[in-house]
Amino acid sequence: MPQNEYIKESIKRFGRRFDHEERMRKKKAREPKKIAKTARKLRGIKAKLFTKKRYSEKATMKKTIKAHQEKDAKAKDAEEVKPGAVPAYLLDREQVRRTKVLSNMIKQKRKEKAGKWQVPIPKVKAMTEDEMFKILRSGKRKKKAWKRIVNKVSFVGDNFTRKPPKFERYIRPSALRFKKAHVTHPELKMTFNLEIVSVKKNPQSALYTNLGVITKGTIIEVNVSELGLVTQTGKVIFAKYAQVTNNPDIDGCINSLLLV
Repeated sequence: MPQNEYIKESIKRFGRRFDHEERMRKKKAREPKKIAKTARKLRGIKAKLFTKKRYSEKATMKKTIKAHQEKDAKAKDAEEVKPGAVPAYLLDREQVRRTKVLSNMIKQKRKEKAGKWQVPIPKVKAMTEDEMFKILRSGKRKKKAWKRIVNKVSFVGDNFTRKPPKFERYIRPSALRFKKAHVTHPELKMTFNLEIVSVKKNPQSALYTNLGVITKGTIIEVNVSELGLVTQTGKVIFAKYAQVTNNPDIDGCINSLLLV
């Protein structure tokens, strides 16, 4: 058992104290007073940071409440007024439509948090470290072997700066850095050459995700602003996720399928 999990272990074995729920309820009730007291006490930059944090929390809370209120709200549909007389048995009915607030964008954000997508390639073959990295020997007599050269295609942002050679552990060769990908839209049946924004998840390892390594099955974020996709509220979608469907290091290009 890890050292820091002794509280969880204790709860599992002996349970909680009999008045735990009541204590938690009272603690939650005291929370606003505690926050107000902190706000009165703080001065200077700490006060500014605290206010900024509280402002963002309140804004998020208001949006959530509004979304819940409008979720099942009925809105009169003024546009759908049909010409001609309405039958007597329909007079008491209002022409209404249900407002659907939880749009695809919110659902997509939830999926992001959960880290789950409906992907074309659900499983990929695991890669060994020898396949992914090449050992680079360094030092005066080439005895140090802590550096690694990445053998696979990778993505680095525009503002990326390499570390000094003395401190750089993972080297991503310039020849294997890609900035664009071929993205196929499954509904339009068309392929576009789009810029890569980031590497969201590499199924091989979290380390490869952080390094921006792109292999088969990797989820990448691409810039779809030029496609003219919009949300239900009419906002332009800037970026969407796509899954890589080929081996970029073998083919010399990144082919992917847009997740819609």
